[in-house]
Amino acid sequence: MAISKQKKQELVALYNEQLERCQGIILADYRGMSVAEMDELRRTTRPLDGKVQVVKNRLLALVLKQRDLSLPAEWLIGPTAVGFCFGEVPPVAKAFVDTAKNQEGFQIKGGLLGSTVIDAEQVRAIASLPSREVLMAQVLGTINAPATQTAGVIASGIRQVVNVLQAYVDKLEEQQAPASA
Repeated sequence: MAISKQKKQELVALYNEQLERCQGIILADYRGMSVAEMDELRRTTRPLDGKVQVVKNRLLALVLKQRDLSLPAEWLIGPTAVGFCFGEVPPVAKAFVDTAKNQEGFQIKGGLLGSTVIDAEQVRAIASLPSREVLMAQVLGTINAPATQTAGVIASGIRQVVNVLQAYVDKLEEQQAPASA
């Protein structure tokens, strides 16, 4: 069914606005997925600051061309679902990869990370990255490790001095005890 020129203009404006806001996009062929399965993918990506939308290929290509971006032409053939990543890209990529594992008809085509074209394998690699919180914890642990080790070395030196002093105090107490008896 053909859509009106006004609807096309609205879609172009919508795609343009979403591309303006997003960090990256992931494209997938969704043949064979039911409406319920597609809704489940949408529900999964919403809390991840993402949005899944079925797009008109010609209109998306037009918007990309206006923004001096390009994708391989074969990615814009057939039914295309786009995951717009408004926040971080890895969580949305993981949702797409998980859906592709569970749904036979769902095939990841590739995407854009900023203005860089990434293929399906790179999308899978991005999906396997740990979350931002985990990465931050790893970085902080790495930064904190030398300080912790230095504190441990200093504390062990102080502990040794305290042990020697305590041994000396104990020895003096033993010498004073027989003298007072």
